[in-house]
Amino acid sequence: MMSEYPILEFDSAREAMLEPARLIRPMDISPHVVACFFQDVITKLSQKHAARVVRHLRSEIGTHPIYEMDFEGQRLTVFHPGIGAPLSAALLEEVIALGGRKFVACGGAGVLDSSLAVGHVVVPTAAVRDEGVSYHYLPPGREVAADEAGVRAIEAVLQKHHCEYVLGKTWTTDAIYRETPQKVKLRRDEGCITVEMEAAAFFAVAQFRSVQFAQLLYGGDDVGSEQWNGRDWTAQTSVREKLFWLAAEACLSL
Repeated sequence: MMSEYPILEFDSAREAMLEPARLIRPMDISPHVVACFFQDVITKLSQKHAARVVRHLRSEIGTHPIYEMDFEGQRLTVFHPGIGAPLSAALLEEVIALGGRKFVACGGAGVLDSSLAVGHVVVPTAAVRDEGVSYHYLPPGREVAADEAGVRAIEAVLQKHHCEYVLGKTWTTDAIYRETPQKVKLRRDEGCITVEMEAAAFFAVAQFRSVQFAQLLYGGDDVGSEQWNGRDWTAQTSVREKLFWLAAEACLSL
């Protein structure tokens, strides 16, 4: 089993030394879950839409609240997955252990194509696995796909609301400060249109645990030009809230 590179030493064993299902007691949460990267939106949900905390998960950076709210007559679970593949994957594992089964994430991403406007909606169909987490859940490979039914559900909601969007591959990397011009070109040449830090891990964990997971992104900073351009992407308040409600509707349709 030993490889020249430890990251390639995949072990297909179904149980690990720490199993979320043994550590976390399941509870009566909605199986429909939105993983929302926008803390500003989550704060507004708790203040104006009666989202209530039903559980706190914990890590060394503090507590991670799990919310429940009502949307269009249905219960919906909401949580912030943290930033970066390791934390996001671990929190996803724990929410699955609580009872989550159908997930849609909403977040932002850097764009590799400068013509993709800030705020434009992107639906990843697959993620290039340039991070570490996915290699512990799936055999080594270049890409991992989003859940097809989840992608279809997102597309149906976007078309219903006449939202323009693009489908495409995303590049998942652990190292935001090592997105070099050559790496950007390589990923763009293989069809990636965005870059972010979690999608490949999300899709891999979901496949391993046999749950559904798809994602909505919006075009953020531009890493595809000669010089990086932040494009004030985190200030797109209306886009972020709109993306959450689209994610919620798609999630509840699964």
